[in-house]
Amino acid sequence: MCISTGEAAFSGTIVYCGRQDHPVHGLIHVLGYQNTAANLADGPNAMLLHLPTRQLTPRHFLPTGRAGDVLQRMVAAVEPVAAGAEDIAWMSAEPQPVQVFDHDVYTVLLAADPTAIPAALWQVPPHRRPNVDPDLLRFYADHFPDHTIALCCFDNADARQAKPLLLWYPPLDPDRLTVPALDGHTGAAPDLDTAVPVDHWVLLSTDQAPAGWGAPVDYPGGMRHSLRAFLPAEVVGRYYGRGQTLPNGDFTISHRDLLAGDLDRVERSQPTRR
Repeated sequence: MCISTGEAAFSGTIVYCGRQDHPVHGLIHVLGYQNTAANLADGPNAMLLHLPTRQLTPRHFLPTGRAGDVLQRMVAAVEPVAAGAEDIAWMSAEPQPVQVFDHDVYTVLLAADPTAIPAALWQVPPHRRPNVDPDLLRFYADHFPDHTIALCCFDNADARQAKPLLLWYPPLDPDRLTVPALDGHTGAAPDLDTAVPVDHWVLLSTDQAPAGWGAPVDYPGGMRHSLRAFLPAEVVGRYYGRGQTLPNGDFTISHRDLLAGDLDRVERSQPTRR
């Protein structure tokens, strides 16, 4: 349910995107991403996420601490009222070249130019250091030139559920909420011409929603204020799965359609081909 640098199995994917006017950072998007990963490669592995922002550093990643079930709590909020979609619309300062840091079970590499990643892999601990196909990195360089690419390296021989990746950023387009969902688990560049199976909860929020919009989220008591400030009071969402296949691509919706609560307007989008 995402792109990996080697053979892997992913299940139970939860993706979240929220739009908010943060009191310190201004208009931002908050992304949440979580799944259960089983590394089927002979050695370390990694998943790639393309993030629609030019400004991303380790400080944008939010530690969840004891609130590691925050995305599951969002699912629990919307699950009683969510209906599976039968149809879905279709549309087509000088930072370091690569920033490397640890986050939960991952060693994360952030790069505006993904072709710079191989030269930085020596900074990844050997037990997490994957072999990365240069053609896969070239695919991201060609198709997502304005994005920041996150290579999340892991080595877990058995399926395990990591804490969610939760991060905020100034988005390329504040009025379109997008979550990465390209699919490919072989280490090669994804096939944009093939329909793929899906197993995703897609969760969305906006702090401009009217009263009565969405389902309230029951967060744990004692959550740190620094984390709670990035999380929504209400969310909407849908589950895509149960044997369903969709064109390979990301999930996206306009802010206007989100405000209207019209999840039939969630689309699958592909990058512009060169």
